[in-house]
Amino acid sequence: MSKTPAKKLIPLLMFVFTLAGVVGFIYEEICGFINEGEFFKRGTTYGPWIPIYGVGAMLIYFACIKLRKKPLLVFLVSCLLCGTLELFCGYVFDKYFHMRLWDYSGVILNWGHVNGYICVRSVITWGLFGMLLMLCFLPLLEKFQNKRPRAFNVVAITLFVLFAIDIVLSQTIK
Repeated sequence: MSKTPAKKLIPLLMFVFTLAGVVGFIYEEICGFINEGEFFKRGTTYGPWIPIYGVGAMLIYFACIKLRKKPLLVFLVSCLLCGTLELFCGYVFDKYFHMRLWDYSGVILNWGHVNGYICVRSVITWGLFGMLLMLCFLPLLEKFQNKRPRAFNVVAITLFVLFAIDIVLSQTIK
């Protein structure tokens, strides 16, 4: 695990979670446009973020923090962890909550899909996102945090709280 003190690590993780949720939303919107020919709101929240991408980013962070200098390992670990996350969540939401939040069986580039819960494209995308997070975004966030710690904390905590409130409200207010 990282040797970052908790007072720095927690805001960093909040920022990573939120940033990943936003990047995931943008990715989903682009994929939706490619598949459907139009943009429409993706995800289960009101805002421009998708929680599973934040969860995936947390898995990637903790599993890959010591692998930052090994991009291929970051890619492979991200593929494995987040592919498993997506398969598990897709199955659980479908079978136990009767919610089909995504389905790769009817989209382009869906080769190797498993009941529509995951496909090779989604697993590779998770690997690429893992590399992007660990090799690009994380160093930039750490630089921002080191140069402007108060500003970083305000932005990280504010965005995370908005995201968390959105998750709660979007599930309770229908």
